[in-house]
Amino acid sequence: MTDRAAVESAIVDAHRREWARVVAATVRVARDLDLAEECVQEAYAAALEGWTRDGIPSNPAAWVTTAAKRRAMDAIRRDQTFRSKLPLLVEPEESVEDNAMGVEPLESEDLEDAVPDDRLRLIFTCCHPALAQEAQVALTLRLLCGVTTADIARVFLVSETTMAARITRAKKKITGARIPFRVPRPAELPDRLRAVLAVVHLLFTTGHTAPSGAALVRDDLVDQALHLTRMLRELMPDEPEVRGLLALLLVTDARRSTRVSDNGRLLRLEEQDRSLWDRPAIAEAHDLIIGALRSDRPGRYTLQAAIASLYAEASSFDETDWPQVVAVYDKLLETWPSPVVALNRAVPLSKVSGPEAALAEVEALERAGQLAGYRYLPVVKADLLLQLGRVPEAVEAFKRALDLTDNSAERRFLTERLSSLQPW
Repeated sequence: MTDRAAVESAIVDAHRREWARVVAATVRVARDLDLAEECVQEAYAAALEGWTRDGIPSNPAAWVTTAAKRRAMDAIRRDQTFRSKLPLLVEPEESVEDNAMGVEPLESEDLEDAVPDDRLRLIFTCCHPALAQEAQVALTLRLLCGVTTADIARVFLVSETTMAARITRAKKKITGARIPFRVPRPAELPDRLRAVLAVVHLLFTTGHTAPSGAALVRDDLVDQALHLTRMLRELMPDEPEVRGLLALLLVTDARRSTRVSDNGRLLRLEEQDRSLWDRPAIAEAHDLIIGALRSDRPGRYTLQAAIASLYAEASSFDETDWPQVVAVYDKLLETWPSPVVALNRAVPLSKVSGPEAALAEVEALERAGQLAGYRYLPVVKADLLLQLGRVPEAVEAFKRALDLTDNSAERRFLTERLSSLQPW
């Protein structure tokens, strides 16, 4: 018998690190996303008893994958749930819909040539154009990447209840409309690329600064996002936004080891030891950015990468080329008019035009209400208020940020900021 606490810890670790890989492998047997997810959940549950009795296997992911596949095959043999939930992920050789439309069946060799990675293949599959892009992204993050509904809701700046309802509606639409969830043909991949890039970017964002939990970074999600982006780069090497996304992830992740001190304290950009940043990753990102910028109209990921690169390549925080950063932000807002981009622009704007001008921009965003639940808005506002000597207002803004923050490292950081401003 193996210690139950050790087994539970191993199962939690395997779930966090291998969920997407196990689902991707299982769905190739189940050919149905809901069935695959159900079988994987049952396999993880079975692991608790099996590993306690027989010991933790040397390859936990392989054990769970084998168990999930067996459950899927049993379910198919019983033929009770095979067609009762989500539409087929991989259709039979000739479905009713395809036959009526004169579409040739997709051979397995074509599928392998189109998307050689199981997880990336499933992301392309789930980013079906019949669904709204937000639904595609949310559904894929939840079912294939293992991101919780609560964390997805935080990313989209909506309540958990609202996000759960959106995911449910997306599932119902797939079922009710009998949307064929087949693996897309190579010619169909570009039409799904925008949603796939959004999924991978949000996966990275969720790992880079975890919306909840004790750790600031979820290494498993960050590493998965980087792997998927490199796979995309191999799959679609001529797509500028694929290069842009890879550059953005590389230059952002280059600071991973310096974002938290040895005692677990969150470190702001100006406090981080730049000598410890991953310079080869920053150099690789720079080359990718130069190549992507040669396209006629650089996209949002390329421009975000260019901004991150300006920060990374400066010899110090104070030596950052602030006017150039603002200029690229202006271009980014034209390409992607997001309130989050407008908020992020306020920080370099304060260096160029002063904190009062930046605060006016932040307060305008605050009045608009689109960032009402976004924890970084009151943080930016508090910093600007402090620069203007308006300490009592800054304290209230920090308190508001604390109310919106669930990540333990960020909560500790905000609590320390508040304590330093007492007795206001």
